[in-house]
Amino acid sequence: MTNLELSENGNTAFEKILGHNPEILKRWDALEQTLWQNSILPADLLEQVRRTTAFKNGCEYCMVKAGKPNFTAEQQNISLAAGFAELFAISPKDITAAHFSVLKQNFTTQQIAALCAFVAFVDASQKLGRLFNLTADLQQNAQVTLSEL
Repeated sequence: MTNLELSENGNTAFEKILGHNPEILKRWDALEQTLWQNSILPADLLEQVRRTTAFKNGCEYCMVKAGKPNFTAEQQNISLAAGFAELFAISPKDITAAHFSVLKQNFTTQQIAALCAFVAFVDASQKLGRLFNLTADLQQNAQVTLSEL
């Protein structure tokens, strides 16, 4: 049971909650599309970041969409981005200039700006999912079940 009833606006449970305010839904979706489709970062990196934060934010709805993060330490850029995203989800106030120095060794300034925008957006989305109590059973695109996690 979600903490708010679903509206008639939107396709997914998340969208139907935002759909109580159609203009917010419209602009939220537009930003999401921009961050995914117009990113200078690889789609797999973005997906691994999304998965990483889903587990740190405890959003069931987000976790079952594709399961646990799936990358190796050898995938250095993904590993760095996921680590940064994890810290952002847990304690953004602990991110320092040193963290950015590490990112600068592997990413351009433009890529870091894109990563930070993506991380902030995904983190906010997942925290909203958790806040609204969007459970795994509401995820129509689930690739795994909670019991498999």
